[in-house]
Amino acid sequence: MSNSVVTINLVVLNGEKYIRHCLDAVLEQTYPYELIEFNILDNGSTDRTVEIIKDLRKSFGFAQDKFTLHESKVNLGMWPGQEKLLKYSSGKYVLAMAADVILDKDFIKNAVEEMEKDPKIGALEAKIYKYDLVNSQVEKTNIFDTCGFRIEKSRRITNIGHGEEDRGQYDNFGQIFGVEGAAPFLRREAIEDIRIDGEFCDHDYFWYGDDLDFAWRMNLFGWKQIFAPSVIAWHDRQTTKSLKKNWSDYILRVPVRHQIPIRKRRLDWRNLRWTIIKNDYTINILRDLPSILRREVSVLGYAILFEPKVLLEIPNFLKLLPKMLRKRGEIMKKARIKAEDINKWFN
Repeated sequence: MSNSVVTINLVVLNGEKYIRHCLDAVLEQTYPYELIEFNILDNGSTDRTVEIIKDLRKSFGFAQDKFTLHESKVNLGMWPGQEKLLKYSSGKYVLAMAADVILDKDFIKNAVEEMEKDPKIGALEAKIYKYDLVNSQVEKTNIFDTCGFRIEKSRRITNIGHGEEDRGQYDNFGQIFGVEGAAPFLRREAIEDIRIDGEFCDHDYFWYGDDLDFAWRMNLFGWKQIFAPSVIAWHDRQTTKSLKKNWSDYILRVPVRHQIPIRKRRLDWRNLRWTIIKNDYTINILRDLPSILRREVSVLGYAILFEPKVLLEIPNFLKLLPKMLRKRGEIMKKARIKAEDINKWFN
């Protein structure tokens, strides 16, 4: 077994119903305790999250200096919170977790084994299934939540396998476009390498879409991202329980989408477009322009008809656009992979 130190960084906000299940799974890891350090950032929870964490901390076999709890009075966002925890992290590998994720007992052991095979692997995507909480009890499924990000010529992003039953159909997938943000297993060297303006993630994004942004940047900077089917977890993704295959699915899902906070829907719209502006090669945009324009017209039409409040984000999008263009300049100066090699991911 490897003797590499692994840091688990967990960012949580009002995770009372999840945190006990999440921490119990960490406690059950088969990777040696002495090689794990565990940092938690509470992002200003107003429920019993912190109380539960402090109670469970006594049960952990980690040395107490390897289990730290940090509390923020304000919500920093998921990935700025992860960046804060990196200051307390010494691991060769970093598992960036959300509280609604439950790890398989061999998650860390298998993830380390996969990462050690190739020093150019910057990030690993686990096989993540869905689970449900029923009367506070975890009901696991073999239905995929995600096997990582896939990107289309239109720049539509989808979670590979989402909503499908696992029949082994993705077990030989290998390298993927990008890791999704529920529980990516990251090489610390890659994290440091892709920083722009000193930031691993873009703090202007606040909460949503940061994972796609840094995954795209990893590609540009020459780091591989892989899907590892032996690394398993479960995720209770509240906002995308159903799979959308065509426009009729979107229409039928209008009432469900209205249950998603408008702030999230606005940030999703804004941050995806910032990500394309920052990371997409101009030649690749021109190659796929018809597909991109069709997609943008469709998204705009849907927003006008069903979610007009999403378009209130346009002024904020435009306000920070010059800053995003400056960041694009920095990214393109450091990019190591050619446009044609990135273009192969746009299917």
